[in-house]
Amino acid sequence: HPDKIAKLYYSKFPKDIASLSMVILVDPMLATGGSAILAIKTLIEAGVKAENILFLNVVSCPEGLDALSATYPKIKIVTAAVDSHLNENKYIVPGLGDFGDRYYST
Repeated sequence: HPDKIAKLYYSKFPKDIASLSMVILVDPMLATGGSAILAIKTLIEAGVKAENILFLNVVSCPEGLDALSATYPKIKIVTAAVDSHLNENKYIVPGLGDFGDRYYST
C-alpha cells in the first residue's frame, strides 16, 4: 500500500538527548513497523545510540516486530500484546481499530 508509508512531520528533541542513558519511544500500536523505524532513524540521526532506545507499545503483530527487529536489532521492544497478523489494509487483526481515529474521534 503506497498510502501506508511513514512520513516525518515534526521532530524536536532536548539538546542533550544523545547523552541520555535511555530514550523511551512510545507508540500505541506497531503494525507494519514503518512509523517506529522512521522515529528510531530520527533518534539515531540526533545522536542516540540504538542500544539506548526502548520501544514501548500496547499492541503489535509479528510483521511489525519482524520489520523493527530486522532493521534495528539493538532496540529493546516491550509490548503488552501481540495480535495474530496484518490484514490486506495493513491493520492489526484483531487489533483495536485505528488508534488515531479513536483518540481524535474522527
